[in-house]
This record gives sequence, structure tokens and C-alpha cells, in this order.
Amino acid sequence: MIGPDLSIADWNTRGLNDQARKDTIHAFLSDTRCHIACIQETKLDHMDLQTASYIGGFRLRSFAHRPATGTRGGILLLWSDDHVEISNVHLGTHLISANVSIRSCGTSFKLTTVYGPTDHAEKEAFLAEVIAAKPSDDSKWLMIGDFNLIYQAEDKNNNNLDFRLMGLFRRALTNCHLKELKLQNRKFTWSNERQSPTLVRLDRAFCNTAWDLMFENHVLYALSSSLSDHCPLVLSNQSGPRKPPLFRFETFWTKMPSFREVVQQAWSAPSSHSQPVHVINHKLKATALGLKSWSRSLFSDSKLQLLMALDVILQLDVAQESRALSQDECWLRANLKRRVKGLAALERS
Repeated sequence: MIGPDLSIADWNTRGLNDQARKDTIHAFLSDTRCHIACIQETKLDHMDLQTASYIGGFRLRSFAHRPATGTRGGILLLWSDDHVEISNVHLGTHLISANVSIRSCGTSFKLTTVYGPTDHAEKEAFLAEVIAAKPSDDSKWLMIGDFNLIYQAEDKNNNNLDFRLMGLFRRALTNCHLKELKLQNRKFTWSNERQSPTLVRLDRAFCNTAWDLMFENHVLYALSSSLSDHCPLVLSNQSGPRKPPLFRFETFWTKMPSFREVVQQAWSAPSSHSQPVHVINHKLKATALGLKSWSRSLFSDSKLQLLMALDVILQLDVAQESRALSQDECWLRANLKRRVKGLAALERS
């Protein structure tokens, strides 16, 4: 059984309040090809359709936003209306809940994305809100986000633990009949970015039994932390068929030198077909391949640097979970995080 086709990205981006950050999240969501994105800590008190659509890579054009208080907090839920239908959106104090229906198969479930408070005085109220969000027992339920809480000692790399809050979190999960989806490739999802870092698993996903049975082939994995001190999570079906990449015409190509020559050469290439419909199909395919090859030769360098930077950051993220990074490694990681925003901006242009 392949299961429903659904991919969800989740990330505490530490703010969407400057263009370089918007560019980086745009590039990330464009590359992940997710159908739903859950973004925490937007630090924005307002979100408009144009901004949301750009952040969502121009695919995730619909949105719901829980505004920040000043420059603190904020949750953004983005989705592709072509793939899912979202209804009954509820904006809570620390969460957004909605009903999700996958258009291709009609499978539906409740999605709750959370951003837990950093203030200890608010954590009990947050857990009460999580419990209140529980749907009926026959519903499928997925909850994902930055909880700013842990429920077991192994979720942190030191012994500075608040056992009372850990117990409250465990009881809330039990009351909601939720179990954690295993993170495949990381032990921790947040770092305080210091020489001897504190590492914690703050970002996670939970589901009830009904959701788990329906989406049994979905797995959760972490990507490079990029510009944030949190790493993004992607929840997707790993056994489904992969679609071939689509050809996408970029409007700025027409302004570049040699564009006309590339199109003319590809369009004029000889064809073995005789029927007009096959001839035109051959010309269109040849032109698309010619433009893709030409585009890679012009623009691949910045994209390659961006992907390489993200991969090195991810390897250093993983390395610091088992050992202290050297001074050179810390410098490299910090420098690459700064470079990522610039490279994403270059990709945008």
C-alpha cells in the first residue's frame, strides 16, 4: 500500500521580517515541493497574500496566519489548493488547527501546528490548549511544530532538566492519545549555537493511531538548519512514485544573451517525424531540453554553492550531536549560515 500523497514541511525560521530570510524560505519550500508548510516564529503582525505566496515558492498560495505579538511569535500555515482543501481554520493562542482533505483520494484529518511559548509561566496554559484541540476519537490527528518542551531526558544533551514540565507534557500527550513520529536522521533539532552547545529536540511531530494507520509509509526527517538555530522537518511518503521534473520556463531568460540563438538552434534541429503534430511535439521537447541545458551552464554555480553550503551545515549539525565542534568548524558553520541568505537572494534574482 503506497498511501496518500502528502508532504509537509515544518520549520521555526526565527523570523520572516527581512527580505533575505524570505528569499531563503522561498528557496527551501520551492526545493522541498511540499503540499503544506508550517512556519513558526514569523515575528510578523501582518501577512498578505503576495508575501505568503512568495514565501511559499509560488505553489503554496493559500495561508492562515497567527500574528506575532510585537516581534515575538507568529505562526504561518501555507498550503497548495491544487493538492489539499483546508477548512475550519482555528487560530489559537499558541497554535493553528484546520481540517485537511487530500483532493486526489479524499482522505481527511485534523492538522494542528504549534509554537510553544518560551516563557515558563505560559507553558501550562499552552498544554491545556493542546489538550483542548483534541478531536473526536474517530478522527485522524497530526500535530507538528516547535513545542519548546521535552518529555524525556534523552531529548537534551545535558542534565539541566525541568522534570515537572516534562511530566506535564507526557500527561498531555497521554490525554490526547498521541505518539511521536520517529525522527529518522537526527537526535536534536535546536542548538544555542555556542562553542559547547546545548542541543534539544524541540521540533517534533505527534499523531494518533488513526492517522498513523492511514499514513503508515510517511517518515519524518531533518534538513540543514540553514539560517535558523532550528532545523526544518519534512514529513513525506517515501514509497510513493516520484514524478519526473517538470519543465518551467523562466521569464528572465528572454533578457539573457544568446537566448534567441539557443531557441533557434533547438527549434531548427532536424526531425525524423513527418506528421505535423509529432513534428511540433519534437520541436517543443528539443527547445525545452536546449533551454534547460543552457540555463544550467549560466546559473548552476550559485545553486550548487547553496546546496553545498546546506549540506555542509547539515553534516556539522549532525556532528555536534556526538562531539564538540572545533573552532574552525564553528567558524565555518557560522560563515556558511551567513552565506546561505546571500546565495538565496542571488537565486531569487
